[in-house]
Amino acid sequence: MSLPKAIRDVVAVFERLPGIGPKSATRLAFYLLNVPDIFCEEFSDAIGVLKKNIKICKKCFSVADTDLCKVCADKSRNEREICVVDKAIDMLAIERMGVFKGVYHVLGGVINPLEHVGPEDIKIFELLERVRNLETLDKIEVLIATSLTMEGEATALYIKNRIEKLDIEDDMVKITRIGSGLPVGADLEYADEATLSRAMNGRKNM
Repeated sequence: MSLPKAIRDVVAVFERLPGIGPKSATRLAFYLLNVPDIFCEEFSDAIGVLKKNIKICKKCFSVADTDLCKVCADKSRNEREICVVDKAIDMLAIERMGVFKGVYHVLGGVINPLEHVGPEDIKIFELLERVRNLETLDKIEVLIATSLTMEGEATALYIKNRIEKLDIEDDMVKITRIGSGLPVGADLEYADEATLSRAMNGRKNM
């Protein structure tokens, strides 16, 4: 049986979303077909303004409503403790724990030669500049919380090597890596709060 073109078009769009296969895409399309028109209109409007209304924080590169995200705008946060994550959603996962009181730096991805993503394609050089600008008498901690995939580990090692080459006294920058609690290959966004808390508390020097 061939579905009507309008449904096939919606299914094709849903299939392009991460984690959505043909069966899930078809179920979602039929769900939208059977809900009230007002829901579809609200859904369409929300998607339509998503990228128009969202800004990128000019300091940490997370998502925000204004030029600075809520974390960067919070003067009580310890700006000398920087947690480096792949994606903004990883930052949200850590924030849900309510125990980390530093700030964040969102790379926007990881180094992945197979996907033609190099250091210049993500926010590594901006991170180095942040660390360089913070150099004073007080120690800085850079907690690298990239995913525990091969690409995430390679990105963490690259960041460590680049920070160590900065013209900063050796004992002024402490570089740590997210610790035990997460399995190898894990993405932070899928970790439960207890597991992620153990990983944060168990961070180790690199």
